[in-house]
Amino acid sequence: MASVLGLLEVGEAAARERVGDLREAAARAAAALEVAEIELDRRVIAREELLEALAMSAAETTAVTEAAKETATESVSAPAPLAGTTVPSWRDGLPTSVLAPDYQRILGIVADRSGQGSVKAKEIAVVLRLEPTPAKVEGVRSKARRLAERLTWSGARATP
Repeated sequence: MASVLGLLEVGEAAARERVGDLREAAARAAAALEVAEIELDRRVIAREELLEALAMSAAETTAVTEAAKETATESVSAPAPLAGTTVPSWRDGLPTSVLAPDYQRILGIVADRSGQGSVKAKEIAVVLRLEPTPAKVEGVRSKARRLAERLTWSGARATP
């Protein structure tokens, strides 16, 4: 007949083995979840980039059609921006109102923080009341980078 202490030790060993197995399974599940979340973030960013590219293509097509309709006189005004459209090529005298609303808000946030050092994309996302997930932050970073590149390429400064 086995002793009670011996039976408890056998049960404890079995429980420890079961806990170890479950911990390993949980670690594998956590790793798989992390990989799936990264893939989801990449796909969200890809979809957002595609939408922006399509909007830019549509805006360029509209701009070419509008330019064909215009007479030889040049105008500083531009068509009303659409949400999500890209940053237009900048030129002197062009008001910030030609920017899409997302870009206007980003420019406003950066202007409000001028003199306080650099502004991080995550900070902009929080001020825009977006969830600070990697996908949203990357979208904001992409828009801010595009805005900065267009403004510095022309050497122009935005006028309110």
